[in-house]
Amino acid sequence: MQQSKRQPIDTTVLDELLTTRHSKWNLTVVLQLRHETKRFSELHREIGVISQKALTLSLRTLERDGFLLRTSYATIPPRVEYALTDLGKEAFKAFEAFEKFAGAHWQRVVEARQNFDARASEPPFPYLQAGDSH
Repeated sequence: MQQSKRQPIDTTVLDELLTTRHSKWNLTVVLQLRHETKRFSELHREIGVISQKALTLSLRTLERDGFLLRTSYATIPPRVEYALTDLGKEAFKAFEAFEKFAGAHWQRVVEARQNFDARASEPPFPYLQAGDSH
């Protein structure tokens, strides 16, 4: 079977989409919108630990990138709803895959961290004793 020799994506593109999006919350927001349109207050309540400022920034970033559609209604009080666009639904597939990966493998990650931290707290050359010479 012949493997595809596709060129890797430009790291600048990955950096722009992942690192510089200014919010660790983008993935969570997209996952919250997976099934339905939601209002700001619903998202804020369901996510729980996010500040209003961080949620606002995340929503604006996702809207700017074309992942979300923001619909504003001229009512009193004003009503604003957020929904995934077609591009957002495509991104959701990748985010959902990561969510499944995290759910399936989180314990292994925790164990790997614990093992690493235990090794990091040991002396770098445990077989050398104080006063040993070469």
